Amino acid sequence: MKKIFSITLALLGIFSCSAQKINNKPNVILIFIDDMGWADFSCFGNTDAQTPNIDKLASEGISFEQFYVNSPICSPSRVAISTGTYPQRWNITSYLSNRGHNKERGIANWLDPSAPMLARSLNEAGYATGHFGKWHMGGQRDVSDAPKITEYGFDESLTNFEGMGAKLLPLTIDETGKVGRIWEGAEELGKPFTWVQRSEITTGFINAAVQFIEKADKEQKPFYVNIWPDDVHSPYWPSFEEYGLAKEEGKRGLYLAVLEEMDEQFGKLFDYIQSDDNLRDNTLILICSDNGPEMGAGRAGNLKGYKTHLYEGGIRSSLVVWGASFIDDSAKGTRNKESVFSAIDIAPSLLEFTGTKAPKNSTYDGENLIKTILGKSNSSRKFPIFYSRPPDRKNYYGFKNLPDLAVREGEWKLLCDYDGSRQELYNIIKDPGEEHNLADVYTERAMTMTQKVVSWYKLMPVLE
Repeated sequence: MKKIFSITLALLGIFSCSAQKINNKPNVILIFIDDMGWADFSCFGNTDAQTPNIDKLASEGISFEQFYVNSPICSPSRVAISTGTYPQRWNITSYLSNRGHNKERGIANWLDPSAPMLARSLNEAGYATGHFGKWHMGGQRDVSDAPKITEYGFDESLTNFEGMGAKLLPLTIDETGKVGRIWEGAEELGKPFTWVQRSEITTGFINAAVQFIEKADKEQKPFYVNIWPDDVHSPYWPSFEEYGLAKEEGKRGLYLAVLEEMDEQFGKLFDYIQSDDNLRDNTLILICSDNGPEMGAGRAGNLKGYKTHLYEGGIRSSLVVWGASFIDDSAKGTRNKESVFSAIDIAPSLLEFTGTKAPKNSTYDGENLIKTILGKSNSSRKFPIFYSRPPDRKNYYGFKNLPDLAVREGEWKLLCDYDGSRQELYNIIKDPGEEHNLADVYTERAMTMTQKVVSWYKLMPVLE
């Protein structure tokens, strides 16, 4: 009897350990593509190029059509998704450049490390945290004294020329075989550095991320991983085999070649996650872009505007969410056309998803919308989404005298200048292309929304 009892206890121990491993906290991978248009995934309508690996995730997950980032340009957009707060709170309203240019535009040289980083919260809760890819929140050009990426809550990092720490720097090769460098002098911004063909840097980030995940899995630690490729930002340098032919098609051709090669490189990561039962059943993947496309390269479908614009083409991003055991079965393979939310909602949502406490005394501008993200609800944000344009982009891409502020609230979108003048009001559901200004028709609504966005902007700090 004692022997049977001992065997039973041993079996219970095995089952207990197995259950403990299965019930580990969920893993999260956040993929933040650079300068990609809303309509550039083939599952979002691109017929000029194919993105089969991302399309496959979309067919098993959820595609969101009304997801917004919080700036039409890189650095502030990255601050928003990292912190769950408006980037204006940290005086980062345009891309971070050299010291003189930053000062001229009234923006900080780097993100304040005291910001409520999602990575730090997860790290303190026992997560292995890694950042692999573009950073651009401090440590670029002549700003060589910015905090290292690992000071923001990451155990490991590998970046490009726009961040402090180990990095991959881009080489180029044209159709004649001539090799060049894109960012001379970036070696000063952290070691070790490795020069890699620009077309293979995404693979370098993915290889580093996979090694990091393998280590975390071996140590039975949940992981949070950023994979933020340089792709599909200009200059466009597809592989040597593709460059010559793509070049004949001009800027758009080069862009599409880079887009397809990026998707192909991501295939390795997706296959790795899906081929491991433990990882497949316990990992959530989110994929979107940091802002709209560069003019003449990516496309935003029927949405107006480009990168740097507060029109829909600059701030709306295609979002794909995949999670084999997390997404509601009824939502798998669907398109959510109703829910309106933004990048600042990601951090509080993932804190809830992982059962992680928010930092003490922290205040998020984002809302917890994890039920929407997982397909268990079609709820939208309760509060409006506010915007201010990059201060150096009043006239850009052929658009003159661009509006300074914008707000999305329910089915309505309003744009105006800092003083509330030149109102543009659109019903975004009926008019996603922002073609019919209704400010003179719905004057009371226009005035109310104007007051809200002007008041919000006045509350934001000013760099002294």
